[in-house]
Amino acid sequence: MSGRLITLEGGEGAGKSTAMATIRAVLAEAGIDPVCTREPGGTALGEAIRALLLDARQAGMAAETELLLMFASRAQLVREVVRPALARGQWVLSDRFTDASFAYQGGGRGVDTGCIAELERWAVGLKPDLTLLLDVDVEQGLARMRGRGEPDRIESEAVEFFQRVRSAYRRRAEAEPERVRLVDASRPEAEVQAALRAELVRFLRECGR
Repeated sequence: MSGRLITLEGGEGAGKSTAMATIRAVLAEAGIDPVCTREPGGTALGEAIRALLLDARQAGMAAETELLLMFASRAQLVREVVRPALARGQWVLSDRFTDASFAYQGGGRGVDTGCIAELERWAVGLKPDLTLLLDVDVEQGLARMRGRGEPDRIESEAVEFFQRVRSAYRRRAEAEPERVRLVDASRPEAEVQAALRAELVRFLRECGR
């Protein structure tokens, strides 16, 4: 596959929506028009699963159920969108991917990461070429999120849950520093955009673009 997969990760209130726009702009400057998608979702089936996963009325959902639904959505996305695009030589930009399961279901819920890794191998079969991780203090991120409407099922979790999520994300960055590049999202928006731009320019050079 000659395309590239770039993913964007981060906890609640990290500023992923703004970051997605910045990434698309930088890629456009390099002549790249990426296929943009999100997780969970990105396909008709995936969006139906997303609605179930985020439904605040499903408060009793087991951690294992949540994990399997996430991977069901992801498996469909990979086969319907990601792999076909990469095979055509297109670049793909995804708002979250498998790192989110290691953070939310692994770190947050305490699911065995070995199980998550096996699902990644079996149901996904690929890793991003670049992951940009927006890192922000949990309290700061949750403060940013307030006022956006009623929180969904996952957004309703306790502060401690999101602290575990952040720690798991940071461990991913420490374990794979070349792929997972951490961006300090606590800074002013202009500085965050500049940091994202710098990481993307570096990656583009590595890809010969």
